[in-house]
Amino acid sequence: MNRTSSERPDASARRDRLSEEAADAVERFERHARWERGMSAHTVRAYVSDVVSLLAHLEKENEDDGGVAGLDAAALRAWLAAEHDRGTGRATLARRAASARAFTAWAHARGLLEVDPGPRLSTPKRPRRLPPVLRRDQAESMLDSSEEGVRAEDPVALRDHAVLELLYATGVRVSELCGLDHGDVDHERCMLRVVGKGDKQRTVPFGVPAARALEHWLGRGRPSLARSGSGDALFLGVRGGRLNPRTARRIVYESAGAVRGAPRIGPHGLRHSTATHLLEGGADLRSVQELLGHATLSTTQLYTHVTVERLKAIHERTHPRS
Repeated sequence: MNRTSSERPDASARRDRLSEEAADAVERFERHARWERGMSAHTVRAYVSDVVSLLAHLEKENEDDGGVAGLDAAALRAWLAAEHDRGTGRATLARRAASARAFTAWAHARGLLEVDPGPRLSTPKRPRRLPPVLRRDQAESMLDSSEEGVRAEDPVALRDHAVLELLYATGVRVSELCGLDHGDVDHERCMLRVVGKGDKQRTVPFGVPAARALEHWLGRGRPSLARSGSGDALFLGVRGGRLNPRTARRIVYESAGAVRGAPRIGPHGLRHSTATHLLEGGADLRSVQELLGHATLSTTQLYTHVTVERLKAIHERTHPRS
C-alpha cells in the first residue's frame, strides 16, 4: 500500500491494523484529497491521519466489523468524545471534525455510505487567538540587523537577508517562498509569481529593499552555493539544494529572537506582521486577501482584530481619559 513517507508512525501503525475494506477506503480517499481536491501535502497527511483514527475507533467499537458502512452520526460523535477525553485541544478537534465530514461526503458520493452523517456533526468552536506580530520598529530592527552580514558578502548572510526581506515584503508562506524558481521573479516590475494552496497562482509585488536584497543574493551569494544539481531554485541551502522550509523557519526564529522585546515568531508570524502593517497603513481587506492568497475574506478579517487591539492599547496608554 502506498503511503507518504512523512506520515506519522503512530498513524501508519493504526492504518496497518485496519480491515482490508477500511484500508482501501483510506487509500482511495487519500488519492481523492491529493489529486481531485488539490489539498496540500500537509493537509492530506492530517486528514488521512484523522480518518485512520476514526476508522480504527469504529472497528474497535464494532465487534461485528461494520466497516465504513457502520459510520453514522453517533459513531462520529463517539469518536470525537473519545478524542476530547484524551485531552485533544479544541483546534485539533475542529480539524478532525472537518476531516470526518470530508471523508463521509466522499464515501457517500462513492456509494460506501447510504447517508452522509457529516452535516449532522457540529464543529467544536475553535478559540480565536490573536496572532503574535512584530511592531513596525521591531520588523525594521530585525531587517537592519540581518543586513550587517551582507556587508561582508557572506553568501549565507546574503541569502538570509533576502529571505527575510522577501517574506516581510510579500507575506508569502514559507513553503511558497522555498518553492520559488528564477523564472517566478519579475525583477523589472518587482513582482513574484507564487503557487499557493491548491496549486492556485497569484502575483505579489515587493518593494525596493527586497529587490535590492534579491539582487545582492543572486549576484554575489547564490553563485557561491550553487552546484550542478541546484536547478532553477531561487533560494539554496549550503549544500546547493533548494532551501528547506525548516532552514527558512530557523532564519526567522533566530532573527526575530535577536530583537529585544519582540515576540517569538516564525515565518507565519512574519506573515501576520505583514498583513497587520498593511492594514494599519490603510490597505483594504480585499487587497490584503489577494496578496496573502486567502480563499475567504473571513480569514483575512482576523487581522482587523489585531489592529483594533493595538489601537485600544495605544488609547489606554496615551489618552488622558482612558
